Amino acid sequence: MSNLSTFPRSGAVNNDTGTFTKDNALFLKVFSGEILTAFEENNVMKGLHRVRTIGSGKSAQFPVTGIASAKYHEAGKDLMTEANGFLSDIAHAERTINIDDVLIASTFLANIDELKNHYDVRSIYAKELGKALAKRFDLATMKTLISAAKDTSAIYTGAPTGETLTPNYGAPTAPTAGELIGSLMDCAQALDEKDVSSDGRFALLEPADYYTLVSSDNVAINKDTSSGGDVTSGRISSVGGIRLIKTNHLKDVTVDNTSAALAADDANANNTYNADISATRFVVATPEAIGTVKLLDLATESEYQIQRQGHLFVAKYAMGHGVLRPECAIAVDPT
Repeated sequence: MSNLSTFPRSGAVNNDTGTFTKDNALFLKVFSGEILTAFEENNVMKGLHRVRTIGSGKSAQFPVTGIASAKYHEAGKDLMTEANGFLSDIAHAERTINIDDVLIASTFLANIDELKNHYDVRSIYAKELGKALAKRFDLATMKTLISAAKDTSAIYTGAPTGETLTPNYGAPTAPTAGELIGSLMDCAQALDEKDVSSDGRFALLEPADYYTLVSSDNVAINKDTSSGGDVTSGRISSVGGIRLIKTNHLKDVTVDNTSAALAADDANANNTYNADISATRFVVATPEAIGTVKLLDLATESEYQIQRQGHLFVAKYAMGHGVLRPECAIAVDPT
């Protein structure tokens, strides 16, 4: 009789036959790839702030330094004499970001269900797990970003702080393109006045506000303050040097931030993500405003459970988010 272990298996690694686990090695990699792809496609905030990876520990420190001063020298005066005022007393502080508990998205697929389905259930489940983690990542980092804008405590003496602006339009539920442009320009001015770099500035907008700008025939949008506005493609890249990013997650953040279930779940986080931010219309910031610390990057696990006759699929990560430079974020809260 032929040895069944020598038969080729489509899920086995080349030149490797034998156990059930080895025969399914490639299937597990495909599932993992689906989750990673879904996470990348649905995540907005990943490239919009600082991300740092640590190999161990419960937190990471980010040093913060103040600014130096300059003064004309008078001949003969000693630079090292404090009273002469030539030495800059550069302030020092730090921001600490703690790692939260492991965030998990999981599902179970029974063998009989997979056999009955005429389509690939695993890839669908994989994408949904990736989307669930991406959404929670976006929610946490967007809440942190708005918290940065609302942080009015100086990290060191004389340091600039976050800022909340009130727009000058009286219909906060449906601002016009011109009103949105005015608010974006106000944000750009506020950042300039705090000496925040113009590099990497972005605004998170709800889809309704984003498409108001796209569809407007306002001359200022088309010629003076925007680049890349195109009704045909439904895109507008920037206004006043601020990159425009549409995200439905921003609405989730502002509307559901006090949800009991979400608040209870985020209680397992070591950072605060549930401030009352329901009044915020949009936020403008630079990547230096907040940071994420990764202890465990996005990872996947799969296990066949004989007693349940099916596969358990798990996607997870362990990260933490926190405010770094509050002066780099501006929240717009209509009255």
